[in-house]
Amino acid sequence: MDDRTHGQGVAIPRADPARRFAMRRREIDRAIARVIASGRFILGDEVAAFETEFARYLGARHAVGVGSGTQALSLALTALGIKPGDEVVTVAMTFVATAIAIEEVGAKPVFVDVDPHTRCLDPAMLEAAIGPATAAILSVHLHGIPAAMGAINAIAQRHGLAVVEDCAHAHGATIEGRRAGTFGHAAAFSFYPTKGLGGLGDGGAVVTNDAAVAARLRRLRNYGFDAADRSVDDGANSRLDELHAAVLRVLLGDLDAQNAQRRALAHDYRARLAGAAAGLPPADDGAVYHQYAVTLDARDAVRQRLLCRHGIDTGIHYPLAVHQHPRFARPVSLPVTERLAREFLSLPIQPEVATGQTARIADALRESIDACR
Repeated sequence: MDDRTHGQGVAIPRADPARRFAMRRREIDRAIARVIASGRFILGDEVAAFETEFARYLGARHAVGVGSGTQALSLALTALGIKPGDEVVTVAMTFVATAIAIEEVGAKPVFVDVDPHTRCLDPAMLEAAIGPATAAILSVHLHGIPAAMGAINAIAQRHGLAVVEDCAHAHGATIEGRRAGTFGHAAAFSFYPTKGLGGLGDGGAVVTNDAAVAARLRRLRNYGFDAADRSVDDGANSRLDELHAAVLRVLLGDLDAQNAQRRALAHDYRARLAGAAAGLPPADDGAVYHQYAVTLDARDAVRQRLLCRHGIDTGIHYPLAVHQHPRFARPVSLPVTERLAREFLSLPIQPEVATGQTARIADALRESIDACR
């Protein structure tokens, strides 16, 4: 993961979060000054206010700010009672943090394939992966495209399983008008700088409608302390700090507008790339297109030509599926996942980078595809 502008002199970078921060620089500076003046830097009023505002935005009852998106996943699993020896069914078409979080609680990730249309967990593959040790399902809204939570929840209910949503890409995404992050027993968000709601460093949050789970999360993030400062539970130091929370409060107000811009850019790409030799992500009114990933047969050659000939930087999310990393190597057949890992190419989609550039990018992609046949 890298949040820098990629390639000095590149005409169109893949992403540049600094441009977004610059647009709200005055409000961000005031928010930072407010924190410094308060003298409270950990678990103060800014974190409490952000948690309330973020939960309200999502339509959830509770949000608990934590140190990172990865820790949000592991703490959510712990708060739901996932323990060593349990199995958690998830996908391998995700960032390795999803599987790392499962292993951090002593559980074992069990990988299933993704739906070729949504690129998210395929409910048709899910039930066969459930065994006597299965305790939870961890569903990933990849690239901001919502997973089939209705079908996933129905399977989970039949088997008595916990459901956690990995919403690292899905801030503000919706399914039939309801925000992603409110379908499972808990959901994990990342505020890494390049995210749809990204801060000035690492940060995350767990969202839940269960008051008991929220209370346990608040203990888990802070050494297991209860209200009397007694360590009564498993715990860690995983706290969203006041500076990050203050900045996130500023940017939360822009999130819907940012997502609308991303949807418009995705719609424009879809129109301009119609008939091109590239697979396009689904057209979904609830998607927020954290990435706009096309699939290409000659992905690596096309990517190189886009950069060297056209000055357009792109990304690969992700060049290896999780089960292809040595740490997580599994004797499992995931043909759709493995094809996507070979073929995914993420075009610039951050509004501050891509607005006004989609025609140029689409034309360059068509030219590069034809040249690399």
